[in-house]
Amino acid sequence: MSVSTAASAWRDSLQGSWSRLRGLLGRSEENASAVPVRDWVNTGSGKPTAVAGFDMALVWVVVCLLALGLVMVYSASVALPDNPKFAKYSATYFLNRQAMFIGVSFVAALVTLQIPIGVWEKWAPWLFAASLAMLIVVLVPFIGKGVNGARRWVPLGIMNFQPSELAKLAMAMYAASYMVRKMDVKENFFKAVWPMAVALMVIGVLLLAEPDMGAFMVIAAVALAILFLGGVNGRMFFLSVAVLVGAFVLMIVFSEFRRQRIFAYLDPWNPEYAQGKAYQLTHSLIAFGRGELFGQGLGSSIEKLHYLPEAHTDFLLAVIGEELGFVAVVGVIVAFFWLTRRIFVIGRQAIALDRVFAGLMSQGIGIWFGGQSFINMGVNLGVLPTKGLTLPLLSYGGSGILMNLVALAIVLRVDQENRQLMRGGRA
Repeated sequence: MSVSTAASAWRDSLQGSWSRLRGLLGRSEENASAVPVRDWVNTGSGKPTAVAGFDMALVWVVVCLLALGLVMVYSASVALPDNPKFAKYSATYFLNRQAMFIGVSFVAALVTLQIPIGVWEKWAPWLFAASLAMLIVVLVPFIGKGVNGARRWVPLGIMNFQPSELAKLAMAMYAASYMVRKMDVKENFFKAVWPMAVALMVIGVLLLAEPDMGAFMVIAAVALAILFLGGVNGRMFFLSVAVLVGAFVLMIVFSEFRRQRIFAYLDPWNPEYAQGKAYQLTHSLIAFGRGELFGQGLGSSIEKLHYLPEAHTDFLLAVIGEELGFVAVVGVIVAFFWLTRRIFVIGRQAIALDRVFAGLMSQGIGIWFGGQSFINMGVNLGVLPTKGLTLPLLSYGGSGILMNLVALAIVLRVDQENRQLMRGGRA
């Protein structure tokens, strides 16, 4: 064989090998883009890269929201001891309590992160039953604690636990577990939709007895969303939505105080409502108006000085708007939008990996966070009628912070198991 012939054969062999290598790299890039997960962290110091166990961006967004909430709870509550109702409390009482709630909830979240999703799937029906039992217990005289005419809390020593917060997580788990078990009959109304409708009706009756219509709205949204995402027949889904909306309308029509809230929402500046049912709404709108673009400055709110009731709980966003301005309010809205979207992405990845329970549960938690934050923001801004719902991760409250962080720990566990599967391991 001549030298030129050998060189030509060697060149052809190299070109073929290079073509095959490019093909393999191309397929790898396609697979990577199909499941967009950043799974490696570059240390930037010449050391080998390390595997990221879960979504650190989600963790940092949650930490930032908790930190902002801690600061704003202190700012919104620092003047409360001037009120005779809170005369026995120190100026830092709510700050210290909120810091304690965050600490306890953080420990609970770390413990929750160690529990495999398969365990939650197995125990989902029992957790739902436990939440129903707690909703019954809170209605028992001398056990449930009443505040402002509502009986929603069970005293547990260091904190008052609100069973409706547990019910939100329990419904997300139970509905996801239910859809997995009913996947083969999801087109049949009486086998797929009717049992869930009965469960939702029972939990609705218990919540309305407290009363806590806001929590019922969030739980109903979680249940219906999981049914829809689980593939229930479209006609059955829209029929269920129509029945639920009709039920809410009837509740408003046959309840005097709910009707008055709707009228006050429609015309808050009417003298008949401004000092009554629309009192909180009008002062919330005044707070946003005073805040303008960059706010009056941290600690400079006037509305928190006994003008705006529940400023450290339901109307914390109004204090943020007054002290930190429009820019901070937009930042909070964007943070919750990103958080909700990221939870949905994690759920979609789980479903793509054939982990239907984990995916539907995560998306149900996303509906919970997105729906509750939307309602709270809408109430503060006058877009929705006044409801007693806190802003997740920000508002003062032990059971709210506890269940928020536990739910997010479960989502992080789903993400962690997703990443293990995509690396070829086991969840």
